[in-house]
Amino acid sequence: VQLQASGGGLVQAGGSLTISCSASGFSLDRYTVGWFRQAPGKEREGVTCISASGISAYYDDALKRRFTNSRDNANNAVHLRMDTLKPDDTAVYYCAATDVGCLAVMSGAAEYWGQGTQVTVTE
Repeated sequence: VQLQASGGGLVQAGGSLTISCSASGFSLDRYTVGWFRQAPGKEREGVTCISASGISAYYDDALKRRFTNSRDNANNAVHLRMDTLKPDDTAVYYCAATDVGCLAVMSGAAEYWGQGTQVTVTE
């Protein structure tokens, strides 16, 4: 049983990147998935979550305009598309899954945590 974040990389400011959260050993379509990020020297912060039914919640209005959650049940994954990236978006991005809901996962109460994927945005 594993949750894995992937797809990070190096991108120029203003560019786009899609990262993915993939599950193995369980059906991710029954779980709410939360995305977090941790920048160097900063605490981890919640970014967004998507419920099992596909409803998204965002924890920053500015990110809501640039980040888009989607479910990919055929591939047992969730994707986070990030547009108009800024150097301040540089961080390790993590995903987590819970069968309870967004409030739970965004408070850190997740059954599964994925290893992070590094996103670096250059000037």
